[in-house]
Amino acid sequence: MKTKQLNRNFWKGKRVLVTGHTGFKGGWLTLWLYRLGAKVSGIGMKPDTEPSLFELAKIEQLCDSHFCDIRNQEALCAIIRNVQPEVVFHLAAQPLVRYSYKEPVETFSTNVMGTAYLLEALRDLESIKSVVIVTTDKVYRNNEWQWPYRENDALGGHDPYSASKAASEFIISSYRDSFLAKQGVAVASARAGNVIGGGDWSADRLIPDAIRAWQKGRSIEVRYPNAVRPWQHVLEPLFGYMILAEQISTKISLADSYNFGPITQKPVTVSCLIDLARKNYGNGKVTHSKEIRGLNEAELLELDIAKARKVLGYNPRLKLADEIKLTMNWYRSQHKGFNSRELCNNDIDTYEALQ
Repeated sequence: MKTKQLNRNFWKGKRVLVTGHTGFKGGWLTLWLYRLGAKVSGIGMKPDTEPSLFELAKIEQLCDSHFCDIRNQEALCAIIRNVQPEVVFHLAAQPLVRYSYKEPVETFSTNVMGTAYLLEALRDLESIKSVVIVTTDKVYRNNEWQWPYRENDALGGHDPYSASKAASEFIISSYRDSFLAKQGVAVASARAGNVIGGGDWSADRLIPDAIRAWQKGRSIEVRYPNAVRPWQHVLEPLFGYMILAEQISTKISLADSYNFGPITQKPVTVSCLIDLARKNYGNGKVTHSKEIRGLNEAELLELDIAKARKVLGYNPRLKLADEIKLTMNWYRSQHKGFNSRELCNNDIDTYEALQ
């Protein structure tokens, strides 16, 4: 089944705000929107990894960039009022499960109150037409069952990160129903699975951890080899976010929650993914833990994307083998000195050429 194409006429000259533009997904999204002709503004913290995609791909050159903590309501509101965005993508967050155990209050304040501050800033803002807020596949109350989660399944969260994202879903629906829908603003949430792709150097993520280890000639120890995740290349959900923004901008009744993930054929374990990554990278050692250690993390998690496929016409384009190949080629080429922005543009070109 062919997926919808991006409407370049929609994005050309559009004032678009991306929060979290200094992060992995935000950097890729900012670059893609720039290619489409959008006038992009970004709000985010300074990059917290070394290296970072934001700095290597010079994302700051592609947008009106603002360094701001979204927990600073006054500063956040001032920037938004100055930008006067027509479309907002909210990706700024504390995104790590294990870090959330270390800093739960920071996680809740960023992911819950940061989202509330953003939505509050959009109240009575005449320019705004659509808002896509990115949460996570982990918003669902995980029962470790054998079928994928659908958008109408119960929300929950054992760890602070998951709980904070589930709570933000309630904030989103409350502001949509109480204020923004009456204002004619379409607000949707996007629940995406685990993303891979070049340019991610976050801590406690499988592929970045592997790249760091392999480039130093070390072995990566996999904590949960049998855990199942809805893996997808970063371009897949980003494409979904943009398709979602396009459609709710013209049809506010479509503003709702949507899952974005792979078309599940069979479960893909952490062990399977890292072994494929190692083969594509060309070298590297992997140690699979025999016992689950450390903090609680879900063992089985898959998403049902039937709603996004039927309502939005969204369909993933990449197979897992292709996603791994793109990701490993990016890291290998970047390590050899190739230009990071050119590598990103090449991957987007490849993706856009697919039907």
